[in-house]
Amino acid sequence: MEIDPVLHLSYHRWATEQLLEAARGLEPEALHRDLGTPNRSIFGTLAHVFQADQIWLGRVLGQSGVVPVRVEPEQGIDALQREWSPRLAAWTDWARGVAPEAWTRPVSYLHSSGKEFSTPGNEIVLHLVNHGTLHRGQVMAMFRQVGAKPPGTDLIFYYRSLESR
Repeated sequence: MEIDPVLHLSYHRWATEQLLEAARGLEPEALHRDLGTPNRSIFGTLAHVFQADQIWLGRVLGQSGVVPVRVEPEQGIDALQREWSPRLAAWTDWARGVAPEAWTRPVSYLHSSGKEFSTPGNEIVLHLVNHGTLHRGQVMAMFRQVGAKPPGTDLIFYYRSLESR
């Protein structure tokens, strides 16, 4: 089975937007409550994924080393959504421009440690989507910890949303 990077990035965008929209309905106390996780809170975990999405986008666009935009907790979920949405769109725009035979070509970039790496584009996409899925799962558990119901963001829900169009 061949992997469709555009489809996977579209899923990442859809699932992220589902979760951001749900987070907009949380009280600030719930959104920012320290739940003892590595990124502390729902907002902190979402902001972490946003940072990673930006860093990887810079790498595939040949802009390795660009300092990502930070959205601070006091700016709130609306600011995070406002900054993140165009970058999610940029990911799918970039992917649509990659020729099928170019997906396995290495993307060279400088890691934050200063070490240079080279990773095929298709592996970067799968890493990005997997990283987002990992942290969305954590955020969904945090939703339950603060007494809120998380949205369904499983891949099958995305496939079903495509069927209903």
